[in-house]
Amino acid sequence: MLGRKLAARLATDRRLADAPVAQLILVDANESECPTVEAPQVEGIVADLSEPDTAADLVSHRPDVIFHLAAIVSGEAETDFERGYRVNVDGTRLLLDAVRAVGSGYCPRIIFASSIAVFGSPFPPVISDDHRLTPLTSYGTQKAIAELLLSDYTRRGFLDGIGIRLPTICVRPGRPNLAASGFFSSIIREPLNGEAAVLPVPDSVRHWHASPRAAVGFLLHAATVDDDRLGTHRCLTMPGVSVTVAGQIESLRRIAGDGAVGLIRREPDESVMQIVAGWPGSFDTRRATALGFRADADFDEIIQVHVEDELGGVIPLVIR
Repeated sequence: MLGRKLAARLATDRRLADAPVAQLILVDANESECPTVEAPQVEGIVADLSEPDTAADLVSHRPDVIFHLAAIVSGEAETDFERGYRVNVDGTRLLLDAVRAVGSGYCPRIIFASSIAVFGSPFPPVISDDHRLTPLTSYGTQKAIAELLLSDYTRRGFLDGIGIRLPTICVRPGRPNLAASGFFSSIIREPLNGEAAVLPVPDSVRHWHASPRAAVGFLLHAATVDDDRLGTHRCLTMPGVSVTVAGQIESLRRIAGDGAVGLIRREPDESVMQIVAGWPGSFDTRRATALGFRADADFDEIIQVHVEDELGGVIPLVIR
């Protein structure tokens, strides 16, 4: 989803900061998911990054900037241990090694989409970038391993990496995926479409969110942040909106009314609650903010972004 939005933005702007985009290569393991962007400088490739030689073939194009978004999401990484490590760890290592193997002064900027799942409880009230990485899920562990690899390959001069720990992206368009965090979007998206939604956790759960529009902004900005300002600490947490599930629901009520809220059905799910309980809810992102990263103002704005970008600015009338 983020890849499609990022690709559309780059194809439309045809620039990344002050530099023109001469060519945009979009890669996905599934043909149905590979972004389709109608623009002369765009090429789509169906390939699995975790397969031998795939990364080397892609890097042979010598791209100046690589956005690495390929991943198995949280819920699936927990249920399919082998696939999670193959894609999230082995795929990342193969990509970094392919860049290193080019040599000859080739040093592209690589933006790695990490996650706040790299942190695990117990948490202080607010988490800084310096908080220890102690993930409590396979997904979080895989992202933490990739962060360390990215930092070490950057330290050795093989590439120019930056890892951005994305908040949970909400409201995600389309149908639910296998992410454990998917309900954060579904309790907003489905009611806005006049459909019922299931809430598997208590209203008191607090989480860290950003809209897809803000996430694309993070990725684009990360491609142009000055190396000297980044320093040796190459991974940082993105700004976001800290809100409880109850706060989400009240935002939905303000924007779409009681009828939409009435479509949320509470069905506790212990497996989801265990995963979410190991995720932090609030962060100190002064470093990212000082580097120019900008997030949504509040959860009302996150819902408004979804209405504008996915619903044509129109909220359906829900009557119960």
